[in-house]
Amino acid sequence: MVNTVDSNKSKYSVRQYSSAKKAHALQNVIGRPITQDFIKYIEGNIIPNCNVTRDNILRAEDIFGPNLGSVKGKTTRKPAEHVNLRRKKVPEDILANYGDITLAIDITAINKIPFVITVSRHIHFGTAKLICNKSKKTIMTSIQQVVRAYHAKGFKVRNILGDGGF
Repeated sequence: MVNTVDSNKSKYSVRQYSSAKKAHALQNVIGRPITQDFIKYIEGNIIPNCNVTRDNILRAEDIFGPNLGSVKGKTTRKPAEHVNLRRKKVPEDILANYGDITLAIDITAINKIPFVITVSRHIHFGTAKLICNKSKKTIMTSIQQVVRAYHAKGFKVRNILGDGGF
């Protein structure tokens, strides 16, 4: 269920809503302290000649929700957990069924930067290799690097499919 300001304010009288609005505005003016600190300021009489009460502050939070400026300014980003890399061998049943690889290959340019793109049939593993030019030697070197990567994992590249450009 979604709570809206209109549905929340309907729980209170016009006077209570008006005083809650004043409390919310005051919270923004004094630097958007969190609600607990704001209540301490009011109850400790730190803000002189203030007619906002604890009940007004709690009503304001009930109607408008927590002060977003307060939440955004005090929420810190938690560091991501360390990713532990454990290399595992490719399971034997996958090698038995899909060990012979057929590569589809093409050259594509992204922002005028050429790449050799390969996708293997059946396992759908894709690679992208940046190339400095489209010479035969450069393309062959990048293909050999891809083939060596497959061989290192126990696969055998049997076929390479390319368009008329190859």
